[in-house]
Amino acid sequence: MMALSRADTSVLGRWWWSVDRWTLAALLTLVGFGYVMVLAAAPAVAERIGASSRNMFFAKQVFFLLGASAVMAGVSLLSPKGVRRLAALGFLGALLLTAATLVIGAEVKGARRWLNLPLFGSLQPSEFLKPCFAVIGAWLISQAKLSGDRAWALWGLALGCYGLVALLLQRQPDIGMLLVVTSVFFAQVFVAGINLAVVFALGGVAVAGLVGAYFIFHHVQSRIDRFLNPEAGNNYQVDVALEAFGAGGMMGVGPGEGRMKNVLPDAHADFVFAVVGEEFGLMICLLILGLFTFVVVRGLMRLLAETDLFVILAATGLLTQFGLQAFVNMASSLHLIPTKGMTLPFVSYGGSSVIAIALGMGFLLALTRRRLTRGEEGAAQGGLL
Repeated sequence: MMALSRADTSVLGRWWWSVDRWTLAALLTLVGFGYVMVLAAAPAVAERIGASSRNMFFAKQVFFLLGASAVMAGVSLLSPKGVRRLAALGFLGALLLTAATLVIGAEVKGARRWLNLPLFGSLQPSEFLKPCFAVIGAWLISQAKLSGDRAWALWGLALGCYGLVALLLQRQPDIGMLLVVTSVFFAQVFVAGINLAVVFALGGVAVAGLVGAYFIFHHVQSRIDRFLNPEAGNNYQVDVALEAFGAGGMMGVGPGEGRMKNVLPDAHADFVFAVVGEEFGLMICLLILGLFTFVVVRGLMRLLAETDLFVILAATGLLTQFGLQAFVNMASSLHLIPTKGMTLPFVSYGGSSVIAIALGMGFLLALTRRRLTRGEEGAAQGGLL
């Protein structure tokens, strides 16, 4: 294999010695788990729904994971200014496509979140809003903190972007996605050091929104009621998932030997963690949990030495999104919180989700690279374009 020395000034050489290789290794390990778990869970799901091939989901996910790895690596080569440019284009594109779902989107279980495209298949554009909004929101907030006279205008623009995203997600509706975006924005506002009174006010608005969602959206009310009182409705998927964890025990029943995936409707997607628990046991579940924790904690630790406010806020938002999404998926499978259809990053089946997560982690790797020259240090400053 070709060795890259520290004296190598090529794009690849400078990337290799400046990127966080530990975080990259952890993310690629999660991608590896994605290959294993789709191979374990997807054939049973394909057979149950009468698909033309038992390997239909596996073949698609291999393609998506390969594409995700390429996206993550390619995006990680960007400078902070390049990250902002790509995020701005992605945000505008995802915003328009998310709005289009309300008009021409396919309706599934009462929600319009997907567009059927000729080559890509089913696309959920709101998945791409999350990482792009984290970067754009960070840029607007950082500029507001650094701009005396224009601060209120920039704060208003940041709140306007959040409000527009929140409105579109509420109209779909996708309350889980709205919760993640709100948490990202709230974390960035908090880290930016805004007045605590404003932070508490925003927190109050978020709590009021959750209470309102309970009374407005029947599916939200049903999930919370079933979580608080299992007798209030059908908890089939959660019950089967808990059985799977119990059957797996400490070491699991063995790869491919699990039975619950044959009757668990979302075994390859939202409840893939239950398949991990049954076939590989508690130890591998803890390893996966440890990988997610490692990525988040190491990312935050690297920010301790960072001086650029935009980088700090953008990385904080991306890590909040990544960690929260993983927590919601795993906690839902374990019945620790009300169920929410949210994928486990890189492990669950899903094209839009895995590519969007790869985009966000590519942003993170790019922003947390060690900038080795004065030119690279200065790239984090300046305007959006």
